[in-house]
Amino acid sequence: MSFEINVNDQPFGNEPRPGQCLRTYLRECGWFGVKKGCDAGDCGACTVHVDGAPVHSCIYPAVRAAGRHVTTVEGLARDGELHPVQQRFLAAQGFQCGFCTAGFLMTTAALDETQLADLPRALKGNLCRCTGYRAIEDAIRGVEHTEDPEAGAAVGRNLGAPAGPQVVTGTARYTFDVDIPGLLHMKLLRSPHAHARILRIDIEDALRVPGVQAVFTHRDAPAKHYSTARHEHPDEDPADTRVLDDVVRYVGQRVAAVVADSEAAAEEGCRRIDITYQELPFVLDPEEAMRPGAPIVHDKDAAMARIARPENNVVGEVHGEIGDVASGFTDTAIVYEQTFRTQRVQHASLETHGAVAWFDNDARLNVRSSTQTPFLTRRALCALFDLPLDRVRVVAGRVGGGFGGKQEMLVEDIVVLAALRLGQPVKLEYTRAEQFYGATTRHPFIIRIKAGARGDGTLSAIEARVVSNTGAYGNHGPAVLFHAVGESLAVYRCPNKKADGYAVYTNTVPAGAFRGYGLGQVVFAIESVMDELARRLGIDPLTFRELNMIGPGEPMITPGGHEEDLHIASYGLDQCLSIIRQALAEPFPPAPEGWFTGTGTALSMIATGPPGGHFADARISLLANGSYDLAVGTAEFGNGTTTVHRQIAAQELATTAERVAIRQSDTDVVRHDTGAFGSTGTVVAGKAVLHAAAALAEQLCSFTAAYFGLDRSVCRLTETAVLCGERCVPLTELYSLAASDGRTLAADGHWGGTPRSVAFNAQLFQVAVDPDTGELRILRSVHAADAGKVMNPMQCRGQVEGGVAQALGATLFENVRIDDRGEVTTAAFRRYRLPAYADVPRTEVTFMQTSDAIGPLGAKSMSESPFNPVAPALANALRDATGIRFTDLPVTRDRIWLALHHKHTRTGDEQASSMRLPTQRSVEPSPQERARGWATTRKGSS
Repeated sequence: MSFEINVNDQPFGNEPRPGQCLRTYLRECGWFGVKKGCDAGDCGACTVHVDGAPVHSCIYPAVRAAGRHVTTVEGLARDGELHPVQQRFLAAQGFQCGFCTAGFLMTTAALDETQLADLPRALKGNLCRCTGYRAIEDAIRGVEHTEDPEAGAAVGRNLGAPAGPQVVTGTARYTFDVDIPGLLHMKLLRSPHAHARILRIDIEDALRVPGVQAVFTHRDAPAKHYSTARHEHPDEDPADTRVLDDVVRYVGQRVAAVVADSEAAAEEGCRRIDITYQELPFVLDPEEAMRPGAPIVHDKDAAMARIARPENNVVGEVHGEIGDVASGFTDTAIVYEQTFRTQRVQHASLETHGAVAWFDNDARLNVRSSTQTPFLTRRALCALFDLPLDRVRVVAGRVGGGFGGKQEMLVEDIVVLAALRLGQPVKLEYTRAEQFYGATTRHPFIIRIKAGARGDGTLSAIEARVVSNTGAYGNHGPAVLFHAVGESLAVYRCPNKKADGYAVYTNTVPAGAFRGYGLGQVVFAIESVMDELARRLGIDPLTFRELNMIGPGEPMITPGGHEEDLHIASYGLDQCLSIIRQALAEPFPPAPEGWFTGTGTALSMIATGPPGGHFADARISLLANGSYDLAVGTAEFGNGTTTVHRQIAAQELATTAERVAIRQSDTDVVRHDTGAFGSTGTVVAGKAVLHAAAALAEQLCSFTAAYFGLDRSVCRLTETAVLCGERCVPLTELYSLAASDGRTLAADGHWGGTPRSVAFNAQLFQVAVDPDTGELRILRSVHAADAGKVMNPMQCRGQVEGGVAQALGATLFENVRIDDRGEVTTAAFRRYRLPAYADVPRTEVTFMQTSDAIGPLGAKSMSESPFNPVAPALANALRDATGIRFTDLPVTRDRIWLALHHKHTRTGDEQASSMRLPTQRSVEPSPQERARGWATTRKGSS
């Protein structure tokens, strides 16, 4: 009997390979809407229907689908009409990067009325890292958010993403949604040791595996050292990495690459490689790593490698003082000192790292990659392999999430090495496990803060000692450290400030860029300390912040130095705190009887772009049909820049966004673009688009006036024509007139990322805590954001909600755990808990009424900043509810229970003051406890 599967009403008779899952089978048949997110049935991105029932196709054997009807997201639409669920997701814009959207659509389309009434249970098998789930819920409930376009009034409207129809139909093309003939597959062999030297490596047995084409080791790699981090100025990062090295510095470091006709053959080839290691001493703790006699992670020349002090494992450091901190501490009514610790967090973008490289008909090297930095990656590849820029093209399709994790070159280098040697197309796609031990994480921090305040509530001195664990390689380490002690200290007015910071090598998985870029870690400590000072002075914490926060026009000075190009070009922090105060005045949400309740707030400030220049170029052209073509280099990965860039262009060209087609993230499309990171998509690339569109608008009017001999002052641009008094010249006619003269009506725009402004955020949480179990419930979440002129409120709200949701995960349960060998032990979603629908509250988001003097059309950034005040606001709410200052993240349920248990069972102030719990350093009665007593508030107590 022949094998046959019916997929979207089409028969497929190719028999699955032994053990093949339905996901890979469907993708090999060309149904790219089925996504790979986890390989283990944990995320739901691969959901399809089998005979109408939703299944996770990554764990469903393809052979079981024989004789059945399979429906993928591409098959939901019928007769050219979207399925109602697809229509609702489009109307609500229930997606950002869109990589998880097909899975949500397929799950939702199969829900009955009972299941729709219990979404937390119904959606437990689907994860989203971008949206914060509110937009997804609205889509399921049929709530519409998109607005109709209006010519010349695009900015400030809720316009849908240009790729929305493709996202909901499964036709949007991500990195590997392409069919390249003759594609070879790469798999990596990784180190089992935290630190070792390779003495011998035997690849002969691997080469005998049928289908294996090549094996690459350190003997095949360029001798050059570089950084995987991508910045406009490469010398910002240490040159400490090789494509393949004969010294491994963490468990999971790649030691060999096998290229074969299939992934299975490549995996078997990896198993056949025989390596002899000389194990070396290793160090996992950054404080220990700085001590004399500690194992040295990188024995390199400091100047050549750009490492501050390799003998002490310090890759970068910051030291500075403003005023006299020692004297400042004598002028205080209270001094509070505390140590805070933040953990490793995985970016967990649903699309894993990956790239494919091939040669086109002109023998040019093409690299298609899931990257936030196509231009910087091309430059790095050319430098590494001595290639001319014009012979290499790097393109990012639609990227399935990034959050800073794809501001790295983690896969492109090894893929290009293989493609250059073999002359054939080569693909490398990380597994979900490799994302945990072979990519990067958020930097773990140890922050010691000492702060003093006078009796009137004004700050007198702040001292910070910050230690960042950059892992085995220093990518982003110095820059993250510098940023961490920047705006976090600058946001408060204080005459005496001091900071000592160290970015330290250890033999652990490398850290890298992550949303907030170090600010979130230090803001957690600073805002917790501000709250504690206020409480101990008997001052309302919000009032205390208002007394000390920076004001409009004031200089932003930190111990790390004053950044001359950074300005408060618009000020909405006072408005942010006003929104929070209004929320505090409203009735407290109901909580279960006997639970402790509390309120916490926090604020943060962030620069709208990195220092040192961040460049973007744009070109916009009039097309023959009277519409426009916009080429801009920045990548789209759920940050919404594509939508905003079209809106800016449409606003300047007096047209609708639908009449602006956009090409992006392709080094063949436009001149250099630094990349989509550092909150620059709107404020840098958007400014380049603004300049280009404004120049084209002027060009169109000037050309019309000159051609017809009219006064330029009487000409104005409309949606489809140029009006010059009584004369109306259609844009299509203008195009033809210019073409007949051999002219192209087009204009370029550029922006260099400086000067820069700052954005502000404030967060409020009201929580309830069960003293018997440690369960925490968020009763209310309020976020106030100063984003300047909001280009697209619906989309910007989604950025805020997604940032809050991601930060809640990092605050409450996410933790990349490493054992005493240096091995990551949480290398799967089921062992690393991501926020699911049931975990995330609906956040009330309010945007301030400001307009920035620097940003395009008054806009400021709002992609990273919502993350930063979340952890301290929640910790402050817990402090208010329980009287316990939690200082270590994540604040898991068991830690809360343990702290409450220790607090309840302690006897005497002396014992309490000497107790050192794993999650806090100070325990005091909460206001509720002081009023009612522990015994009356704890259920079941005597």
